[in-house]
Parts: sequence; C-alpha cells; structure tokens
Amino acid sequence: MGAPVPFAFQDNAEIALRFPDLHPAFDRQEALTEANRCLNCFNAPCAAACPTHIDVPRFIKKIGTENLMGSALTILDANVLGASCSRVCPVEVLCEGACVMLGYNKQPIAIGRLQRYAMDYFLERGGRLPQKTDQQRSQKIVCIGAGPASLACSAELAQRGFSVTVIEQRPLPGGLNTYGVAEYKLRAPDSLREVAMIADLGVEFRFGVSIENENDLAALEKEYDAIFVGIGLGAMNELRIPGADHPDVVDALEFIAKYKTAGGLRVGNRVIVVGAGNTAIDAANAARRLGAQHVTIVYRRTERDLPAFGFEYEHAKLEGVNFEWLAQPVAIHTYPAGPIATLECVRMDDERGPVPTPVPGSNFHLLCDMVIPAIGQAPHGWLFARTHGPKYYSGGDCVNGGREVVDAVADGKRAALAIVKSFEGVHA
Repeated sequence: MGAPVPFAFQDNAEIALRFPDLHPAFDRQEALTEANRCLNCFNAPCAAACPTHIDVPRFIKKIGTENLMGSALTILDANVLGASCSRVCPVEVLCEGACVMLGYNKQPIAIGRLQRYAMDYFLERGGRLPQKTDQQRSQKIVCIGAGPASLACSAELAQRGFSVTVIEQRPLPGGLNTYGVAEYKLRAPDSLREVAMIADLGVEFRFGVSIENENDLAALEKEYDAIFVGIGLGAMNELRIPGADHPDVVDALEFIAKYKTAGGLRVGNRVIVVGAGNTAIDAANAARRLGAQHVTIVYRRTERDLPAFGFEYEHAKLEGVNFEWLAQPVAIHTYPAGPIATLECVRMDDERGPVPTPVPGSNFHLLCDMVIPAIGQAPHGWLFARTHGPKYYSGGDCVNGGREVVDAVADGKRAALAIVKSFEGVHA
C-alpha cells in the first residue's frame, strides 16, 4: 500500500470503481519485456523531447536489470513529480513521439508506463528523496500556490538545504494534479502521496492562506528572502449568455474537482460541454463515467480545428461522447419549474474568414439538463502583475498560459536553481 498520505482526504470507492486507470500499470513481466525493447540510444531524442530532460535510456536500462529504486531515483533527479507525469503527460507528442522506433515502423517504447512502474515501486516502499547537500542554509523561501511548479521549486530548494514554506488557499496541495486532472489519468491520493514525499524533506505546507492585497505581499517580503509565484491560472471564463447563471451550469474544473475531492457524483442525464480543449474532453468523459446517458461537446469550429490532442479526441469517441461542430451557444432555456431544458445554439460559418461567423436564421436547440463550460481560464490580475522585483521568481501556468504538468515542473526547478544561484557567495 505504501506510506499513508498525511493530508486529510477520504478516497471514494465508487469513484475508483467508475474511473479505472486509462493505462493500467505494467506487471513485472510486461515491464521487463518492454524495457528490453529499448535501444538505449546515445543522445536519445526521447530525453531531449521531455521538458525536464529525464535520462530515459538510463532509467529504462535500470528497470531491465530490476534496479527499480535506482530507476526511480534517476527519474526523480530530473522530475520530482515523475509519478504524476508518468500518468498525465501527453507522451504521444513528447518522449514517445520522439522514439526512434517510430522510424522503423514499430510501436514506440512505452516510456510513460515504464516510468510509472518504477515510480510506483519507489513510492509503495516508502522511498525518500535524497538531499543534494549537507549544508543548511539560513535563507527562507516561500512558494505561493501548491501546484506542480511550486512543488518542484520547493523540493529542489529543500534538497539544497533551504527552509521552504508553501502556502495554498485550498485545503489540499497538488494544484490541478489533485483537483483538475481527470480521475482516470491521476487519482487524488496518488497526487497527494507524491506531495507527502516532498513534505518529508521538511517543506512546510500552510493551507487556507490567500494573498488578498499589498499588505499580504509586504508581509511575505519582510519574512522571506525569496518568493516563488506558482499560482496557476485564474477562474474559468464564464459562458456569457442568458441563463448561464443557472445552478446546473458548472464549469469544467469545478465539476472535476467536485467528483475527485468532494465525492460529488451528481450529474445530469443529458450533459453538454461547451469547448473542445483537453479539459473539455476530460469533463465530457467524466460525465459519461458518472452516469450521463447523452454527452455532447459543442464547439464553434470544425473537427480540423480541435484544440485537444488527437488521442484525447479518439478516446472521447470511445467513451461515447458526441460532437456538435460549428455551433455557438446563445442561450440556456429552462422549464417553468426551474431545471435546464435546452441549450440554444446558432450555426457558424468558417468559410468566410479566419473567425467563424453566425449564420442568420440557423438557431437550433439541444436537449440538456446540465451545461459544463470549458472555454479556458483567465489570467490572474493584480497579484501576478505586482510580483516583480529581485525577490520574486515565477513559473507554471501563470507564466506559460497553461501548458502541461511537466512544463510546470521544469519551470519550478529552473526557478529554484536561479534562487540558489542568487545566494552564491552569501553566507549560509
């Protein structure tokens, strides 16, 4: 079972039943067979394609010799969230997409599943992150936000002897790994188990702490020697149409967070998801697994313009999700007693320019009893704009606009190394 998670969280057996792993874990024989397919390339393109530059041939070779603890430590040296990334990374367009096997018309090495195999072994046996120095530094660092960027930054600094505090406004750490990634990709307990490993380095976590004004920032500046800002993106963009304030209109991230961490199993029978990015796909698939009989993604452009990854789109079709192309929501209509009745849309024309335009007189209605907008997130306002100066560092979605978990990890580690460098020559 591994070490218990030292964060207050009650796993939900029904959620686990409804959301089995998208890519089941390898057993020993499968892992050894797959590891021995690897060519152990010199200057491996898979390692170059990974934003954290994990030494992929090295960790796979160690799996092949059944040195699983050594394999995991190789992964963790580059990516402290190697367990999460093994599950959520879009490997098809990163490491596996760069595998030389593709040039021989063969399946790429299953790098993600091999990485998970090594990391699960490590965590289930209570593996601990190593220190990178015996020196204890006097400098104190605070990380705002407890998502992947801050976790990577805090771990690297703690391994190098700094005192690190992570402050988070929500009750659980992990950011989108805990709250926003679909359950069939990454379960909340698996995210929290990884955070527990970082806490074991001595990183202090403080929950229910939000930065509301200039005075809050001034207090941090007075107490800490460096401040890392890893606050992610802000709230999801609202669906600004009549009826969008109905209680059965729930944004995609709130919907995912509720079923992952609050046991919110309630879902409509006919669900419409507005938007077609990866988060929209996650929400639509989740609605199907939670019992919705009809789930439709409404998108104002065509299939060829789909912002989600192609493999996510194919997966959604297998889950039974329908797609309504060239449709723009214009209003949500309700029954007299209150429940949602239909989503009114207008057909869009994408042949007259780069931006689709409504087709006059083409309005139509889609039956639904729940609407899930997934139309992107807004950036944070004053806080991110205010956090500039010699003490401030930043990374993750608040900087890159919302990329992958592995990109946030890379940002956090780079920031940590920059912080370390800033104190070179300063007395410990």
